[in-house]
Amino acid sequence: MRKLLFILFCLPLSLLHAVNLADATIVIGINDNIFTHKWADVLASDIQRVCGHCPKVEYSLKKGPNLVLGVVGESKFINFPEAQSLKGEWERFCIKTDNKNVYVAGSDPRGLAYGIFHISRKIGVNPWYWWADIPVKKKKTIEFNENYTSKSPSVKYRGIFINDEDWGLKTWAADNFEKELGDIGPKTYDKVCELILRLKGNMLAPAMHDCTGAFYSHPKSQEVAASWGIMITTSHCEPLLFNNAAKSEWDKEIDGEWNYLTNKDVIYKKLDDRIRETAGYNNIYTMGMRGLHDEAMKGSTDPKVRARTLEMVFKDQREILTKHKKKPATDIPQIFVPYKETLDIYNAGLEVPEDITIVWPDDNYGYMKKVSNEEEKKRKGGSGVYYHLSYLGTPHDYLWICTTPPVLMYEELMKAYEAGADRYWLLNVGDIKPMELGMQTFFDLAWNVDEFTIENVNHHQANWLADVFGNKYQHSFQHILDEYYRLAWQRKPEYMGYEIQWDAQEYKFPHDSDFSFQDGSAQERLLKYSMIDEQCQKIMDKLQPEEKIALFQLLGFSVKAASLMNQKFLYAQQNHETGSAEAGQKAKKAFDDINELMNEYNSMNGGKWNQMMSQVPPGYVSQYQIIPEIVSQPTDKFKLSQNQKYIQYRNQIDLKTISLIEPFELIHGIGSDWVTLQLGKPFDKVGNPADINAQRLDIPIKINNGADSLFIAISTVPMWPVDEKRSNAFGVTVDWEKPVVCENKIVEWSFDWKLQVLENRKDYLLAFPVDKNITQHTISLIIGDPGQLIQKITYQ
Repeated sequence: MRKLLFILFCLPLSLLHAVNLADATIVIGINDNIFTHKWADVLASDIQRVCGHCPKVEYSLKKGPNLVLGVVGESKFINFPEAQSLKGEWERFCIKTDNKNVYVAGSDPRGLAYGIFHISRKIGVNPWYWWADIPVKKKKTIEFNENYTSKSPSVKYRGIFINDEDWGLKTWAADNFEKELGDIGPKTYDKVCELILRLKGNMLAPAMHDCTGAFYSHPKSQEVAASWGIMITTSHCEPLLFNNAAKSEWDKEIDGEWNYLTNKDVIYKKLDDRIRETAGYNNIYTMGMRGLHDEAMKGSTDPKVRARTLEMVFKDQREILTKHKKKPATDIPQIFVPYKETLDIYNAGLEVPEDITIVWPDDNYGYMKKVSNEEEKKRKGGSGVYYHLSYLGTPHDYLWICTTPPVLMYEELMKAYEAGADRYWLLNVGDIKPMELGMQTFFDLAWNVDEFTIENVNHHQANWLADVFGNKYQHSFQHILDEYYRLAWQRKPEYMGYEIQWDAQEYKFPHDSDFSFQDGSAQERLLKYSMIDEQCQKIMDKLQPEEKIALFQLLGFSVKAASLMNQKFLYAQQNHETGSAEAGQKAKKAFDDINELMNEYNSMNGGKWNQMMSQVPPGYVSQYQIIPEIVSQPTDKFKLSQNQKYIQYRNQIDLKTISLIEPFELIHGIGSDWVTLQLGKPFDKVGNPADINAQRLDIPIKINNGADSLFIAISTVPMWPVDEKRSNAFGVTVDWEKPVVCENKIVEWSFDWKLQVLENRKDYLLAFPVDKNITQHTISLIIGDPGQLIQKITYQ
C-alpha cells in the first residue's frame, strides 16, 4: 500500500486524471451533422495509427472512458459550462477532461475538427503524416489530460493556392497517384483538403494552369472539398469560380474574345452557369475580371475606362450570386484582388462594393505592395492578403524550393494584419512540396498571430522540426535554417544563372555571378552551403529510416539542392575565369548530382512521390536548370554586366554592436548578414528625413585614411511604402552636417526594381566631405518613413 501511494505521489498530476484514449469509445449523437460523423471516423483512424486499435464510434455514453464529440447547440452530449461560451463563435473549440471522459466541443463543424486535430497532434499524428511521411510513434496506451479553450482564429479565411503545377503536382498526380484519371482530380484533392484542415485552414484555390483539367471538369473534386468542410476560392484571374485558362472552360475559337465590352452575353452565361451548378456549396467568390489566365484586361488600356468596366462586371456578378445563392450579395463572401495592373485600375478610382473583401497582393517576391489606409480600414468587407512562396514570372521564377525567410513573411504579413487584413489570407505554394515548412509557419501565424513575435518567429521552424525529430537537434536545425535562408536571401538558387526573364536579349542567358573567387566570397558561399548540407546529412544518418525519409523531404532535399545549384554555377564561373578543366568537371558533376538528387526524391518510400520532382522546374523561358557552357580557355563571354554588381567599401559597421535608442531596433533572421536595423515601426508617425533634429541614431566610426571625403554604401531591404501617402525615405548625415535623403521610389517592372527583388536589396552610394585630420566621425541615420530596414553599412 505504501509503495502504491509513493508511486501515485510521484506521478505527474496530469497523469493521475488522464484518460487512456486507446481504450476509449468515441461518442457522437446519431442525429449530429455529417461532419461530426466524419470527424469521429478520422479521429478513430488517428488513434489506430498510434496504438494499433481502432475505437468504436457509438451513439450513447458507455462506462468509460468516452471520447465525446459534438457541436455546441446541436449535440445532446455537449452541455458542460465551458462549451457554452463557444455558441455563435467562429471556428472555436473546447476540450475538457474529467476522470473518465474527454469532451471535444466545437462552435461549428470546423471548430470541432480543429479540436479533434488538436488531440491528434498531441498524441503524435502530425498534420504532415501523409504529405511528408512523418512517422507516427507507436504506443500501447495514449494518456490524455488537457483542458483547453481556443480563441477564434486570427484570420477568418486561411488557405493555399496550388499554382504553376506543371512540373510537380500535375506530373505526380497524372503519372503516379491519380494515374487512372491522368490528372489532378478528386483523389488528389481529398489528400490536399485533409492537409489544409489539419493545418487549421479552411479554403483552397485549386490548380488552374492549362496543363491541368479545370477543377470543375471533375465534379467529384468539389464534393471532396465540401466533405472536408473546405471552401473553394480562386485566384485573381478566375471570376466566380471560372477558370478561363482551361480550354474546356473557355475556348477562344468557340467562345470568342474574353472581353466583357464586346462579348458580355457569352461571358455572363458562363459565369451564371458556374454559380448555378455550385450554389449549394459554401465557397468564396473572386469578383471582377482580368484577361485570359494572367493577362491584363482586354479593351482600353486607360485605367479609368477599365474601372468603369469592372464596376459593370461587379454589378452583373453580384446579380448572379444573389439569384442562385438565394441571399443578398452582402451576405455572400466575395473578394477583389488588385493584382498587377488591377491595382492601377483600383487607384484610378474603381468603386468596389463596400462588403467585398479587398485582398492585397505582395509583389510576387514577398514584399507587400500596399496595405489598407485609414479609409480602407473602415470597409465592411475588410481586407486580406495574397502572398507567394513560389512564383513564375519576370524577373525570374522561383518554383523549385522554398527560400522565403520566416521573418520576412512575418514582417510583411503582420504589416498587413495591423492594417486590418484579418479576413482572408491565401498562400501561393506552387506544388505544395517542398514548401512544407513555409506552409506550416503561414498557417500557424494565421491561426494565432499572438503566439508570434519578431523575436521568436525565426525559431518557429527549427522548434517545429525539433518537436518532430528530437529536441537534441534544435540548435543544429536553427543553424542550418539560418544559413540556408541567409544564403538564399543573398541570391536564390534559381537566380544563380543571373539571367533576367522576359527582358532584353543580353539578359536572356546565364552569366557569371557577382560572387568573386578573387575576394573569397565565392569560396565562402560554397563552403557555407557544404557545411549545412553535411550537418543535415549527419542528422539524417542518426535517424530511423522512416524518420530520415521525412527529414529529407522537409529539409535535406532543399539544402542539398541549393548547395548543388550554387556549385554548378560558381564552378562554371571559375572555369570561365581561369579555363580550369577541374572547375569545369566540378560544374558538370554538380549538374549530374542535381539529377541524381531528383531521382532520389522520386524513388524514396517505394516511389510514393515519383514525378513530384519530374525536373528542375524550367518555367517558360528560364535557363538556370541547364548546365552552363564549359570552356578550355579563360573568357569574358559570360561576365556579369556592371549594372548588376554592387559596391561595398572596405570597412563595415557591425549592426549588432550599435548602441540603440528607441524607436530603433535590431531584427534577426533577415538581411545579408542575417540582422537588420529597423528605423521605427512601419505605422509610426512620418518624420522629416532632412531634419538633423528629427529622430536619429548616431553611429560613431573611426577612419584614418587621410582623405577629405567619406564614402558610404547603405544597403536596405526593398520594401514598398505601406500606403500611397508614404514613401521609403530616410536621412543620412556625417558629423551633423546637412542630411542627404535616401528614397526608394519603386517603379514596378523597371530594371532597378527587378534587381532589387532578385538581390533583396536597394543600395545607396553617398559621399560626404570630412576633415582629413580628424579620425573620429559620426554617421547619423534619420527617420523619415518609419519601418525602413537597413541591412549593411560600409564605408571608406
